[in-house]
Amino acid sequence: MTISSADGPTGFNARARRDEIARLVEEDERVSVGELTDRFHVTDASIRRDLVILEEAGRLRRIHGGAVARLDPWARSVYSAKQREHREQKARIGAAGAALIRAGDVIFFDSGTTVVQVAAHVPAALRRASTVTVATHSLPVIDEVGDWESPHLICLGGLYLPDYRALVGPQTVAGLRDLSADIVFLGCDGLSVEAGLTTPHMLVAEVGAAMASRSRRVVAVADSSKLGRQGFTPIVALPAVQVLITDDAADPAEVDLVRRLGIEVILA
Repeated sequence: MTISSADGPTGFNARARRDEIARLVEEDERVSVGELTDRFHVTDASIRRDLVILEEAGRLRRIHGGAVARLDPWARSVYSAKQREHREQKARIGAAGAALIRAGDVIFFDSGTTVVQVAAHVPAALRRASTVTVATHSLPVIDEVGDWESPHLICLGGLYLPDYRALVGPQTVAGLRDLSADIVFLGCDGLSVEAGLTTPHMLVAEVGAAMASRSRRVVAVADSSKLGRQGFTPIVALPAVQVLITDDAADPAEVDLVRRLGIEVILA
């Protein structure tokens, strides 16, 4: 007799439930056993078993009555805060970006909370062994793709930036020199016709620029709050981008300016 791994009416099997618990902990910093049993309609014992497994895998830290993220407080305050901003828009942008990926593609994933949503929405058919090749310096993307079935995943080394949960610097850029990609998904802190894609950190910009230079198709993923904003340092000029994916709350005037450059704009 085959026993289903589904553990309740939510339809989550045990592994999917644990992945969702890890995501909730990372985004909300803390979860309780009671909240999780209500959410997934399973017993306390099932949730506590999930938390033990996740702690052993290094994905959270158990505390009395629940769990907290393993990140240090400073990293939680920076990266997790970014994760909580515009969640629904980022998820829609991620799904639209993932729809551009085809079997056989080599993909570069930049750092950033919107970029990781693209990886999270890659269809199941493309997650099978050797269907696509992924190269990234983003730890959240590595975590996401690492859970695929026998992923073809290239992890770029470098200096770790907790604020971005990414690796940067000369070693990261050097790791890209002998690689090329069919498509790169670039994140940014600001996007404007005048300044292009921008970010607060020069080393983050350096890696993004290197990825763009080694890719045949550059896709910028940015929620509507980023449009028209000019950040500290440029990643690439806007004409280097072929596709911009943003959400449907984007300022029509800003969207029109981007389209005038011949860039395809997808409103998710």
